[in-house]
Amino acid sequence: MSIQGVLLDLSGVLYIGNKLLPNALQSIDLLRKLDIPHRFITNTTRRTRDDLLSSLSNKGLEIPKQQLFTAPLAARQFLIEHNLNPFLLIHENLYPEFSEFTDTNYNAVLLGDAGTGFTYENLNTAFRILLGGAKFIAMGDNRYFKEEDGFSLDAGPFVHALEFACETNAIVIGKPSKDFFSSAIKDFGCLPDEVVMIGDDVEADVNGATAARLQAILVQTGKYRENDDQRITDPSTKIAKDIGEAVSWIASEYSH
Repeated sequence: MSIQGVLLDLSGVLYIGNKLLPNALQSIDLLRKLDIPHRFITNTTRRTRDDLLSSLSNKGLEIPKQQLFTAPLAARQFLIEHNLNPFLLIHENLYPEFSEFTDTNYNAVLLGDAGTGFTYENLNTAFRILLGGAKFIAMGDNRYFKEEDGFSLDAGPFVHALEFACETNAIVIGKPSKDFFSSAIKDFGCLPDEVVMIGDDVEADVNGATAARLQAILVQTGKYRENDDQRITDPSTKIAKDIGEAVSWIASEYSH
């Protein structure tokens, strides 16, 4: 099957914490050299897009702003389009991304990786607002992610705790939402099955992408664990040891 575009996850694929992974820069350079359309997508909700771009630049990875597609930006657009004013259960660093919303008359709860903001008080406030009939918006439901000192809880466990308590289902805006993948590739000018998603999360990145009819490559870096291979739902999914091997395969298959 031909390849006309590439989506790349960030954390766990290109870097972990403050350290770039081997072959990260070379792989991006190869995509650019071959003029393969690509975009970087992430469920990261601990910083704004501008802060994320600055952090990537400090690591030596320069990404044009229009090539970075984030769950917070997609969530903000969703809130505006549906006239929602959310209670923000998010990381303090992310508040500038949602500065236009007020802190009264909530008709929604927006949840991201709030870090230390996941206090009982904040979770209970969200619980009470949801019980009142507010919409529940989640910027991803990832279980965990990889930091330099080990694995850490992501937003998913808290999403599912509130879903259980309120007997409701969250509207997931980031990966593995099919709409999120579709929005990320809408300017590629090709069919979904001509796009490859490279990620380290078997559920959000890989199974989410193939459910949206994209191709997928699972890299054995970041949060990858040995039994993840057995959780792949689409047998056509490829496995690569790292971003370098994944992009080398894509380069060999790319159709101009």
